[in-house]
Amino acid sequence: MSLMIVTGIDQLVDQVHSYLPDADEAVIRRAYEFSAKAHEGQTRRSGEPYLQHPLAVAGILTFLKLDMTAIIAALLHDTLEDTVATQEELRAQFGDEVTHLVEGVTKIGLIPFQTYEEKQAENFRKMLLSMADDIRVVFIKLADRLHNMRTLAHMSESKQQQIAQETLEIYAPLANRLGMSWMKQELEDLCFQYSKPEAYSLLKLRVAKRDEEREEYVDSIIDTTRDALAKAGLTGDVEGRPKHLYSVHQKMERQGITFDEVYDLAAIRVITDTRMNCYAVLGLIHSLWPPVHGRFKDYIATPRTNLYQSLHTTVLGPQGQHIEFQIRTEDMHRLAEYGVASHWRYKEQTRVGDRDEKVFSWLRQFVEWHRDLSDNRQFMDSVKLDLFHLDVFHDVVFAFTPNGEVKELPLGANPLDFAYSIHTEIGDHCIGAKVNGKIVPLRHQLNSGDTVEILKSPTQTPQREWLKFVRTTRARAKIKHWLKVEEQKRGLELGRRLLDREFRQHNLPATELLQSDQLLQAASDSGHQSLDEMVRMVGYGRLSAAEIVNKFLDPATQEQPGGTEGKDVPIITHALKPIKSVKVLGGRDVMMQLSKCCSPVPGDPIMGYITRGRGLTIHSQGCPNLQALDYEKDRLIEVEWDPEIQGNHSVKVCVLTVDQPGVLAKVSTAISSSQANISRAEISTREDQKAVLDFVVEVSNILHLDRTLDAVGKIEGVISAKRVRGWEDPRSR
Repeated sequence: MSLMIVTGIDQLVDQVHSYLPDADEAVIRRAYEFSAKAHEGQTRRSGEPYLQHPLAVAGILTFLKLDMTAIIAALLHDTLEDTVATQEELRAQFGDEVTHLVEGVTKIGLIPFQTYEEKQAENFRKMLLSMADDIRVVFIKLADRLHNMRTLAHMSESKQQQIAQETLEIYAPLANRLGMSWMKQELEDLCFQYSKPEAYSLLKLRVAKRDEEREEYVDSIIDTTRDALAKAGLTGDVEGRPKHLYSVHQKMERQGITFDEVYDLAAIRVITDTRMNCYAVLGLIHSLWPPVHGRFKDYIATPRTNLYQSLHTTVLGPQGQHIEFQIRTEDMHRLAEYGVASHWRYKEQTRVGDRDEKVFSWLRQFVEWHRDLSDNRQFMDSVKLDLFHLDVFHDVVFAFTPNGEVKELPLGANPLDFAYSIHTEIGDHCIGAKVNGKIVPLRHQLNSGDTVEILKSPTQTPQREWLKFVRTTRARAKIKHWLKVEEQKRGLELGRRLLDREFRQHNLPATELLQSDQLLQAASDSGHQSLDEMVRMVGYGRLSAAEIVNKFLDPATQEQPGGTEGKDVPIITHALKPIKSVKVLGGRDVMMQLSKCCSPVPGDPIMGYITRGRGLTIHSQGCPNLQALDYEKDRLIEVEWDPEIQGNHSVKVCVLTVDQPGVLAKVSTAISSSQANISRAEISTREDQKAVLDFVVEVSNILHLDRTLDAVGKIEGVISAKRVRGWEDPRSR
């Protein structure tokens, strides 16, 4: 697509007047002069005056045919960030609307950040919130990034790599989600050029050479199509469209093929007059060349979330070559190239139409999905994943609600993803679904055309296991948020219990002190933002209850270091290390140890016990030692295995065999073949011609242990193979 580069104010004014003949030229020139004065003396890395950048950004927006307010804001977009100009000056000269746009584009400047990633996350979070309020913010931001990418050659190589990666992960997919395919393609090719310069240069040469060879072939296909349209009396403008380099590179990488195996380097586009004729043209093309199975997509009947509409089909052309056709109307084509900007106009009292509302509904949802993610790394990972998930056309399915509303989801999505796409509460209480009238489990993969009815229960709540199979970022974010809130509630409850017990052990009024201003002051003095936060830290084991209660004691009676006799020791103890595979409420870094008396492994039901002096000990729920502690129920804490953490756990195994040569070798081989590691072995024989083989083996979970024991039990000569607990006599047979 030809995009003229604007280099002067006269040229910019002419561009604006080409689609806004009544535009106020004086205001445009005044904004230009304000920007020129503000940026006076500033230059870019290329050595050219800095003013060329805002001028070029404004020029890109004229190509999108944006309104006067956006053009003026583009001319001024860097004045608040890079000059001494103030919001008050902008507001006085250009009004609230322009100032609001400029402020929305301005990066977060004075706030100190520890890492570049943290600053990037906050800047993008600010842009998301701003664009949900006024989408012109993101148009200006994308135009700004496009011009920066066009002039990236003047930056250092490390900076080129950093900016290119950020653009590829965020801005190119964002342009695609807003329907601006030409911008997405140019951004991707520029990123490819700077992130992989050698691969880019080589592919560019090879594509150019192939284009020369294939030009005659493509022209013949176009001529055949035009002749067929004319004979059928169908209106249609036919043109060839070379695929951009990055898409060719992606195809080679994704499919693991060489350049010589890429056949569809060019696509042919047919633009007709009506929606009905799109299907007529499709039928005509399929009558000329056979369609390739599985390569037809109808984005007219089911438009993408960015409103893109077109028919895609791949046919087997002459000489067995694959040819891709895209068929659409003029209106669809304009939307495909310019996206939301092609039909959104900012005029006073203009109402948002149904088609526009779909886009702005997505924008509002997009912001809502990520609003709860306070962790910057999680926020950026979530945003990148959500932008990228539906970036490739063939990676989506279209499912319908019983009322006929279409939901666009990534390939592999299930009823739980579907439920969360409707509403958070529906997802939280989802217990199953009916797909096309049949009850299916939550893991069931949806297909395009499925009608999905969600089954709910008021007692159902999100489960950690759901995170293993949901596909959409929205579902994952909502499940994690619910779990985090619940873990915080449980942490608060446990923290209060521990503080209550500690206060009572010192004969202090626990109920009164837990609600006192003194405890609130103690939280403030220790650097916590709230009393609840401090109490949660106690519940998570990151803060000692005794340390807090000591502040309420007479110094003469305070517990001295080492004086732990008869006292409850807080969960956290520096002598122990965190067991990553076990979760205590919300605290992953709680100090604990697995009990040696029962040696639990993932899959065993477990319970935590607060010991005196040895932190938190994890027992199997059937452990006799734990049952003996039942009278101290206030020391018992609910814990669970973390399904996301994998690791090895030691288990004692006793194998009874016939005492004959080769049995030990066979048993060892069976254990190793089960991917279990032997860390210790002891062999003894008995007078009854039997041998006892005692092992300590490393397994990942209870199922792994069962498979290992089953494999050993099948060996000829093995009488029994059993797990041994600490309280059992391994030789009692």
